Amino acid sequence: MAIYRRKASPIKIGDAIDYKDVELLSNFLTEQGKILPKRLTGLTNKQQNKVTKAIKRARMLSLLPFVNREGSL
Repeated sequence: MAIYRRKASPIKIGDAIDYKDVELLSNFLTEQGKILPKRLTGLTNKQQNKVTKAIKRARMLSLLPFVNREGSL
């Protein structure tokens, strides 16, 4: 049976996840603009939900693109 090591969370517990922090949120997006799953980001469930909501809110305010066809953020 394989033993997997848990990836360290890039966000410290208690740090604020803000929809206006586009630089932080772009770390959790693919080149196409899709939200990365928590198994790749290493976030907890609560952090992943907050990041997802912040990304969606930033998209609605045109801070982040819905789809990035150029391939770079």
